[in-house]
Amino acid sequence: MPIARFRFASCLLSIAIGLTISAAATHAEVRLPSVFSDHMVLQQKQEIRIWGWAEQGESVEVRFADQTATTQAGEKGRWEVKLPAMDANAEPQSLFVKGKNSVEVSDVLVGEVWLCSGQSNMAWTVQRSSDAEQEIAAADYPLIRHIAIPRTSSFLPVDDVPADWQVCSPETVANFTACGYFMARHLHQELDVPIGLVNSSWGGTRVEPWTPPVGFQQVPALQNIYDSITTRSPGTDAYKTRLGEHIEATSDWVETAKASMKSNALLSPSPGYPAELLPFSSHQDPTMLYNGMIHPILGFSIRGAIWYQGESNHVEGMLYLEKKKALIGGWRELWNQGDFPFYYVQIAPYQYGNEDVEILPRFWEAQAGVQQEVPATGMVVINDLATINDIHPPAKQEVGRRLARLALKNDYGHEDVVARSPEMQSHEIAGDQLKIQFQHTGGGLKTRDDKSPTDFEIIGSSSGGFQPATAKIDGDTILLSSDKVKNPVAFRFAWHKTAEPNLMGGTGLPVGAFRGGEMPDFVDTLPISDGYQLVYDLDLTRLGREIQYDVDNSEKIEAFDRIGYLVELARGDEEKQVIFVSMDAFTDDVQKIGIPTQASGAHFQQRVESLDIYTNVEGIKTGTGVAKGNLEFWPNNYGANNEGKVPGANNSIYDFGDSPSDPVNGYGSMQVHHFGAKQTLFAINKWNAGSEADLGIGNSDGETRDWTFTGNADTYSSKRLRVYVHVK
Repeated sequence: MPIARFRFASCLLSIAIGLTISAAATHAEVRLPSVFSDHMVLQQKQEIRIWGWAEQGESVEVRFADQTATTQAGEKGRWEVKLPAMDANAEPQSLFVKGKNSVEVSDVLVGEVWLCSGQSNMAWTVQRSSDAEQEIAAADYPLIRHIAIPRTSSFLPVDDVPADWQVCSPETVANFTACGYFMARHLHQELDVPIGLVNSSWGGTRVEPWTPPVGFQQVPALQNIYDSITTRSPGTDAYKTRLGEHIEATSDWVETAKASMKSNALLSPSPGYPAELLPFSSHQDPTMLYNGMIHPILGFSIRGAIWYQGESNHVEGMLYLEKKKALIGGWRELWNQGDFPFYYVQIAPYQYGNEDVEILPRFWEAQAGVQQEVPATGMVVINDLATINDIHPPAKQEVGRRLARLALKNDYGHEDVVARSPEMQSHEIAGDQLKIQFQHTGGGLKTRDDKSPTDFEIIGSSSGGFQPATAKIDGDTILLSSDKVKNPVAFRFAWHKTAEPNLMGGTGLPVGAFRGGEMPDFVDTLPISDGYQLVYDLDLTRLGREIQYDVDNSEKIEAFDRIGYLVELARGDEEKQVIFVSMDAFTDDVQKIGIPTQASGAHFQQRVESLDIYTNVEGIKTGTGVAKGNLEFWPNNYGANNEGKVPGANNSIYDFGDSPSDPVNGYGSMQVHHFGAKQTLFAINKWNAGSEADLGIGNSDGETRDWTFTGNADTYSSKRLRVYVHVK
């Protein structure tokens, strides 16, 4: 039934902030929201809340089964009754509501009700899933019911939306939420009770629009979002204060304008309406989908919720954990059913274009943190069901089964069910090995293909970063080792956006991405101790016309076959940026491998081969044996023209292909590039300028790519260059 009237209430509620769009009827007819309609399922063994609208003060009687309750419609026409908890009942019954008119809701069942929410992978339908034709033909489950909440975005809480319950059949199931349906089918087969699915999902959406204001209020890390909501909400102190300031400024301008008209004086434009007071308008803005798609069903008794979302927030790392706390905490407070179960799906491995490969694993870590920190939650791991080039894995049958197993174990007393994927319980260093103890293994660890476990990496002193590890299964433990890591101290598993590891528990549930151990300082992991000797060490705060190295071992160096550069830059409390790049020796004169001053006689505009690139700076392409490197070492001035014909260089931008010019004792360039990736690895330019020199790791995001003209040396609180050679 369409909403008959909108009524605006400008008060800050104790449980939620915002105005409410009221569905009170403009006439005397008693009516119910659409969630109470033919073919619905009511939650068993819980108090049943039923509400609707009538004329203010009208007496309303509600009858269901052998229970009756009466009440009166309140000031705004809303009424509510509570019926006692009932056992599951698969026999269709009618719900009767009587005021000045009567309403009958027929074919009502009592069973288990689950809210299904999230973005496109929850909205994904049965007809788009694997084996759709067979699944649809076999969907003869009249005790499974489904209601789809229409996509509705609103700045104000909406009381009702048009929606209808459907009985599961081959004629209707095609557009059911696939995750919800396959979960419901498994539960129905195990429990033999009716199952109701309330599908409130919208593809491509973030978590923030599904979250109520009170959820943001509960999480200190999200205070800025909460403040933004309250400032936009009429009736709040923040709104009144900011609007009052605007009114005062506008009033002053009006008086000035009147005087200006009389005196023909120039007049400044009137104050613009403050952007922070404008209501949210996008369906991706905070609270917008809570208001439009959750609030209309708020209070409808449920067993719990399932959630499949995260792709649209996946770059946020651990901040997503805070946002999930807000979502779950907000829903639970407003539903007033305590800590109802909340089960969710960890998003699958996916290519995500050229995005850094570690962004997604950090997000998986945040998702896994929810079940560690929020009570009555559980996560389904699906890295074995992924479609790397399709963000929508179609095998939703297994996703639904795994969600059902969480519910069966935690909520329906099936204690023998193994529902959680194996997880790390502890780890220890055992000589040159790392030992990881797992829990929830379901009878011991194994692999899907009966081969050794894949996707483990370990790291240690001078290991050159993380190295692939040999992994051996011993019951509930894994032993990790590598010939390249003599003293392992930390490890990670499936730490790549496209990782599809083969490790699983005895029941077939896969192991999700995780990491552990004490990460060493990045510099300590570099393979410098493997035959390299320090030649020069320079605190870059001492740059100037005369280069005086803090350490100069050049007189002690004999023959060498590789040259390495270690650059470290830090700003305040930010993480130190580090890069170590080594290459085949481009000269046998050790005096020419430091800062290329005029006095050193160093001048190299040439290709370099076999680059080994290690860095903790995101976005830089790392690797060993890289062939496409080039140097731009000279004390000269230089221009942007690609005189050296470096592939991919731009003739009009200072980048990895520039041209030296007179005078020789000019601007100065000390740059190493990976032209194959169109990247500057590091740059030290204009050292004569001291604190106004150009320093950078990776590409500059300014007008130049190689940090030319940035004059930024004084923005770094510490800066250091070390030059090494690998002795023959």
